[in-house]
Parts: sequence; structure tokens; C-alpha cells
Amino acid sequence: MTSSIFWYDYETTGINPRNDRALQMAGIRTDTDLNEIAPPVNLHCQLSDDILPHPAACMITGITPATLAEKGLCEADFMTRVHAELSAPGTCGAGYNTLRFDDEVTRYSFYRNFFDPYAREWQGGNSRWDLIDVVRAAYALRPDGIVWPEQDGRVTLKLERLTAANGIDHGQAHDALSDVRATIALARLIREKQPKLYDYLLALRSKQKVQEQVRLMQPLVHISGRFSAARNYLGVVLPLAWHPHNRNALIVCDLHLDHSPLLHEGAETLKRRLYTRHDALGDGELPVPLKLLHINRCPVIAPLGVL
Repeated sequence: MTSSIFWYDYETTGINPRNDRALQMAGIRTDTDLNEIAPPVNLHCQLSDDILPHPAACMITGITPATLAEKGLCEADFMTRVHAELSAPGTCGAGYNTLRFDDEVTRYSFYRNFFDPYAREWQGGNSRWDLIDVVRAAYALRPDGIVWPEQDGRVTLKLERLTAANGIDHGQAHDALSDVRATIALARLIREKQPKLYDYLLALRSKQKVQEQVRLMQPLVHISGRFSAARNYLGVVLPLAWHPHNRNALIVCDLHLDHSPLLHEGAETLKRRLYTRHDALGDGELPVPLKLLHINRCPVIAPLGVL
């Protein structure tokens, strides 16, 4: 079975994967060396009469209901085409922020159209990956060779700003096919400048590879969007225990934060604070320094020696 990466991107009616719908999906299939091996896919989806796109989505993407009425497939046919691409054996579905957005759009859309929402992610030797965490890791751990743009005095990892800063032709930003080509070009840049990091993180799309890195009570470097840009998206975490009900979740302690709540507070207090936003905590209330690390979501982890 030949492995390939299907880089894809949606343009949607809004920013909520549960409620919003796809306007456009574009994708390009490459081999693992990032060479294109199939013609690009570029599809539009008609909206049902009870769905109104957010006006900002139409302004940003340039896709209007009239465009969809002319070019679009009905959602059932649209998702059948998407399913065929993502479920092809040996496919790694990838993109920029796909784990948190595009993959969720795919899951809800598959379910709505009577496809298994999860099978394409693991059956047939399939997997998924997200370049945005690779970019965060490159910035935090191996920044050489890449220009890191700033906005308001802080680094920004927006795709259009990264491509502009590094001389990558982005075409029309927020057009799905242009975004896919820009994502692949950025992946090539990281692979060229930091090949060991790139290959290491590509391997972590396998949860078995992630498990091999984990030893309870042995600290790890963890890169995550949950950590602020002020921290370079980086934390040192201590794996404490596997989740009692979710075998794909590892409970870790963020060693950057004060761990005294774990030592001095009761279970009910810890439970309340865990599910309270940090900025909503009362005066003198410290956040609980616990986090779930999901081994089936391509987490970026590494031994302390990487620092």
C-alpha cells in the first residue's frame, strides 16, 4: 500500500464546525516527499434553503449563494467526493489547523450524510496530521531558516503572514485551493530547513509512536496552542496518569504553573477550577495545572534533551 498525504482545506459559512456548513473544499494529494501525485480537487457545495452563510464569510471568501447555485454540488454528492479522497487506503489527511477545525467539519458533515465520521482517520492504514503544530514546534524549538513575522509586537503564525514573510506565493488567501498550495509550500520549507524535526513530528501522527515517548512521572516537552504565544507555545509537562475512561487521554501537569492547588485543595474545588476560565477565577484562586494530552491527535511531545 502506497502512503500519501491529502492536504485539504474548507471554506465555510462560519467558524462553528457543528452548525456551519462547507462552501468549498480543495485538496491536493502528495507523496510523503511532498510531490504532487494527482490532479487538484476543487469542489463547491450548494447550501440548503435553511442555511444562511455569515456575511463575513462571504466577504472573506468571495463565495456567494449565487456562486454555489451555479457551481455547487448538493451536499450528499459533495461529501461523497470528500469521503472518497480522505478514505482512500494509506491516506494521511492534513492541512493547517485541520485537527481543530477542518476535521471537525468533516466529522459533522460525514455524520449528516450517513458516512462513518471517524473510520477514515484510522482504517486502511490512514491517519491525520496538522501542520500548525509543526510550525509551532519549529518556532519554539528549531526556528533557524524560517522568517517569523510579528503582529502587535508578538509572533503571528497566521498562514497568510507566514507565507508572505517567507516569500511563498499564496495566491488568493482564503481561497481553499490557494490555502492548500500555501500549506504544502510551508511544509516543504520546514522539511528543507529542519528535516529531522519534520520527520519526527510526521511519525507522531501514529498514537503508538506517541505512546513510545511517554513514561509516567518523567517530564516531557510539549508544544500546544493551549500554551500562549508569550510562552512560545511550549511547556514542560509531567505525565501523571492515563485517563480512567478515555484510553487515548493522558493526564499531565503543566510544570510552568504553581502546583500548590494539587497539594492543598480538595477534589470539589479542583473540579470547579478545572472547568473555570483562568480569567474568571476569583482573587487569589490559582488555576489547576492539569491538562489532557490526547495521543490520537498528533500531540507534539519530545524528550527534555530537545531543549
